[in-house]
Amino acid sequence: MARLPAAPAADAQAPEHHHTQRVGWLRAAVLGANDGIVSTASLVLGVAAANADSHSVLLTGVAGLVAGAMSMAAGEYVSVHAQADTEQADLGRERAELQRSPASELQELAALYQARGLQPALALQVAGQLTATDALAAHARDELGISSTQAAQPLQAAWASAAAFSVGAALPLLVTLAAGNRTSLMVWLAATALLALAGLGALSAWAGGAALWPGVWRVSFWGALAMALTTVVGRQFGAG
Repeated sequence: MARLPAAPAADAQAPEHHHTQRVGWLRAAVLGANDGIVSTASLVLGVAAANADSHSVLLTGVAGLVAGAMSMAAGEYVSVHAQADTEQADLGRERAELQRSPASELQELAALYQARGLQPALALQVAGQLTATDALAAHARDELGISSTQAAQPLQAAWASAAAFSVGAALPLLVTLAAGNRTSLMVWLAATALLALAGLGALSAWAGGAALWPGVWRVSFWGALAMALTTVVGRQFGAG
């Protein structure tokens, strides 16, 4: 009797990498870079449209970079720290409830799994096993929606946002230094800023695993609108 070939051994499954693991720093970096390009370019365009001299235009851009980077860092740190404080408060309450009434917390966790489609007996079994392993982690993830990949990290968000803002704001400053007269400055600055914003939208969409063109359109549209409005305001003041 011919021997049947042995079944191939199952390959070890490579660990999966998900884009949600990047959400903490990606959001802050995209926000910072976008704000750096838009706010600095808009400031320079507005002041240039008001017929300011080249020194004043450059000084405005430098001041915008420094003030914007510090503002982004402080804003991100404060806001994300508020989120972290809320998460820690919820975890503290959940920890106290687990100590006070573990049986009812076990039933609560089982009810969550049952609502997601598990049979009651299996839901209770899963809840029991997860509770025995790490009850607080199970409740944090499945009841509170807090996971290690998406937990608030204030310092990371602050540094990512400030650094990204500085990189984004450096582009309008370089164009300001390289441009000759006011007209060429405004044309080149608007063009390079829009190209940089389109690239930023594409890069953030790629890093987040999202569709390319919607990201490009969103970032470019709002950046163009901000620069156009600031230029109109600058011209109105310069005409006075």
